[in-house]
Amino acid sequence: MTAVEKLAGGIDHFIDLVGRATAWLALGLALVMGSNVLLRYGFSIGSIWMQEFEWHIMVPICVFGMSYALRHGDHVRVDVLFQYFSPRSKHLVDVITAVVGMLLSIIVIWLCIPYVWLSWSIGEGTANPGGIDYRYIVKALIPIGFALFFIQSLSEAIKSYLAYRSA
Repeated sequence: MTAVEKLAGGIDHFIDLVGRATAWLALGLALVMGSNVLLRYGFSIGSIWMQEFEWHIMVPICVFGMSYALRHGDHVRVDVLFQYFSPRSKHLVDVITAVVGMLLSIIVIWLCIPYVWLSWSIGEGTANPGGIDYRYIVKALIPIGFALFFIQSLSEAIKSYLAYRSA
């Protein structure tokens, strides 16, 4: 096994760990949403904090989950044309899309850093009374999520390139 294959395997293992840990947040989200519905419709009690907490849980599920989905091939792919490609052409398309994914990640990270920095510097919180403060923590998950997407795209590029060479 070459060093780049070990690198890709290590990245895959790390993304699997992050994905499995993040999956537990889905249970937390279901419990929070269920509690909100029960309290609102069963007891006429509403909580802005709990409603905001729902999307605070949803953010890491989305931004960390996209790397896990890419890792396991659960991302969206247009198979209308792809299904007719030769195996070698499929691997080449996968290399190109992985590189595009890495470039997109770099752009999003670069654009998000000032966004998160501004939010942190002003101590951004919620505009709603009784909501959750420290909104910059949730915003900071965006560049972190795209950094994970970058490294998973790198892993996919490595694996696809090696498959392309051997096809």
